[in-house]
Amino acid sequence: MKRLTEAEIAEELARTPGWERDGDAVRKAFAFPSFEAAIQFVNNVARLAEEANHHPDILVRCDQVVLTLRTHDAGGLTGRDFRLARAIDAAPRP
Repeated sequence: MKRLTEAEIAEELARTPGWERDGDAVRKAFAFPSFEAAIQFVNNVARLAEEANHHPDILVRCDQVVLTLRTHDAGGLTGRDFRLARAIDAAPRP
């Protein structure tokens, strides 16, 4: 998959609220009422990632989850990153 241009990245970010550019990746933090809810969310993300065959970096801090997406083999951001980001945003929360 081809890497997105800077203009394409800006366009995708505008269509994907809450996700922020972090170098050659995009990142978003999610807050939950408990550690258990955060882990349920991570499990939901894992299912979506497996379906998409595209896996985010996941950081869990008690009741907060930070997801980072980039297409490693493309060396930066591709459409896959933003499609998964929007699927994660659309998924029900615990």
